[in-house]
Amino acid sequence: MADKINVGVLGATGMVGQRYIKLLEDHPWFKVTYVAASPRSAGKAYKEAVANRWLIGANIPCDVKDLIVQDANDPKAALGKCRFVFSALEMGKDEIKALEAAYAAEGIPVVSNASANRWTEDVPMLIPEINYSHLDVIAEQKKHHGWDKGFVAVKPNCSLQTYMMPLYALQQAGYPVKRMIVTTLQAVSGAGYPGVPSFDMIDNIVPYIGGEEEKTEKECLKILGSVKDGKIENAAGPIVSSTCTRVPVIDGHTASVNLEFDLPEDKKPSLEEVLKVWENFKSLPQELKLPSAPEHPIVYREEENRPQPNRDRDTEKGMACVLGRLRKCNVFDIKFVALSHNTKRGAALGGILNAELLKAKGFFD
Repeated sequence: MADKINVGVLGATGMVGQRYIKLLEDHPWFKVTYVAASPRSAGKAYKEAVANRWLIGANIPCDVKDLIVQDANDPKAALGKCRFVFSALEMGKDEIKALEAAYAAEGIPVVSNASANRWTEDVPMLIPEINYSHLDVIAEQKKHHGWDKGFVAVKPNCSLQTYMMPLYALQQAGYPVKRMIVTTLQAVSGAGYPGVPSFDMIDNIVPYIGGEEEKTEKECLKILGSVKDGKIENAAGPIVSSTCTRVPVIDGHTASVNLEFDLPEDKKPSLEEVLKVWENFKSLPQELKLPSAPEHPIVYREEENRPQPNRDRDTEKGMACVLGRLRKCNVFDIKFVALSHNTKRGAALGGILNAELLKAKGFFD
């Protein structure tokens, strides 16, 4: 216990903040010692601040329930109480961006779940199995702002977790992708709490989620980009066209993916070769044996009716990308169905994996 790093959670009373609190309960590296939220929660014991709205379905961790909630708008209050913070802030983007920068300026690194800094050129937007090399930009970020120990790192939109690893695995194996069509079927938990009204979701599908299609089409280019001249330069492709829908599922985002390879016909992989790439894919988190890293980041289901959110979202403790229904596409080259757990890999547990990678690479020393 003495060797654990003390961490804080900003936005600790919200849905994602609560997931951070619960997922960190028995973490081998990190211990929650600081919680902060809005001024209306500040000054209360954590158990009082979340009374009647603890949403996780298990008891509040004993080490956290009596912590006094601080005002998240006061970064100085965190000094000496934690080494870094997880950001699950629920505010306007400009407010979040300014507040995360304020914590970094105080020497407190920020591992963020928020979207405010995803398009900041010198902020890495991490899926650890894919773009761990983007950590190199942090030195330039600190230099640019004049920060000593503080910095900001973020995770991408939850819907990208469904298809980015299988896409990246194919690219790394020498099968570049030219174009993709992605249709997402996103769980209601992705809208937060209380989320989408029941009258909109029961016996219904909502064929629009504000801002999601833009994120799906553009964030992948930053993730696949490279660090150049102190900033992250986006990849030129693939071209992505997306349709994002909300479906009556609690947890687990599904995506139907059609993709075309940027290769001559005789160089394109067979279905068997695609499956072999996915089956053998592992990356730095697996090499480092990070506590939250799945042993098998991509899992393929042979059954013709899988993956299914209810049955497959918790594969590898909710950290795997679960694939199925790989087949030839009459328009592009191949098509498949992908699933990821949006509130684990796509949210808090994905943020925790980012922090584990940062620790393993010495960014909290």
